[in-house]
Amino acid sequence: MPEHTTFFSYLIATLGLGKHFDGPSLLFREKMHGLGAAEPIVASVFVILLILVLAAIARSQIVNYDKSVLPDEKLSIRTFFEILIGYFYGLMKDMMGPKKAKEFFPVVGTCACFILFSNFLGFIPGFSPPTSSWSVTAACAIVVAVLYNFYGIKENGLGYVKHLLGPSLPLAIIIFPIELATVLLLRPATLSVRLMLNMSVDHILVSVMLSICALFLPLPIMVLGTLVAIVQVLVFCLLSSVYIALATEHEEHGDGHAHGH
Repeated sequence: MPEHTTFFSYLIATLGLGKHFDGPSLLFREKMHGLGAAEPIVASVFVILLILVLAAIARSQIVNYDKSVLPDEKLSIRTFFEILIGYFYGLMKDMMGPKKAKEFFPVVGTCACFILFSNFLGFIPGFSPPTSSWSVTAACAIVVAVLYNFYGIKENGLGYVKHLLGPSLPLAIIIFPIELATVLLLRPATLSVRLMLNMSVDHILVSVMLSICALFLPLPIMVLGTLVAIVQVLVFCLLSSVYIALATEHEEHGDGHAHGH
């Protein structure tokens, strides 16, 4: 991304935090130092604190269960979280059933909230979306990868590793390295790079249009950016749900075949 100044840049420079951070290099990009590396981290912390505050407000509105049964007449913080959580929970329930959806929803639900708020933070003048940084999106993808592998081993034991070997032992020499690279590298890489590139390009386009004409020209780009921000949340969470479902269902399929014979 081109060099830019945001509210977080001023905050980091004022507090002198930039000298303590170094960021990763990506493809043709040089390694980031100082403000460039610290800004996504500070922005991520800001998003997390914002979500916690809004979640506390929403929780305070449903403490009285008798009153919370009736929906609010207007869109409120409570109804916003109800719509967001209800949509992604329904998506997971249709994919893996209500029992597994309830068990694994904290992972996908947390990703949905964090990525959605991070994406839309970039639409506020003076702020940059944390998800336009590969260090942030890679961290999200790594957490998902660690958890779906953990859930796969927890649910299936050695059956999860056996599934990576393929249908027969002679083919395991070829299939196992491919499956291992897919599970540990390709899936997290595609999750993180897709999200980072889409949000980076969108943020750059809005910045360029604002520099050309700040009145009406950026509006079509911002409308398209809103769609991109929502779709990227859906894609990330949908793929995360698919990976969790695949990791936790192999042994069940095996048991079904055994009973069939």
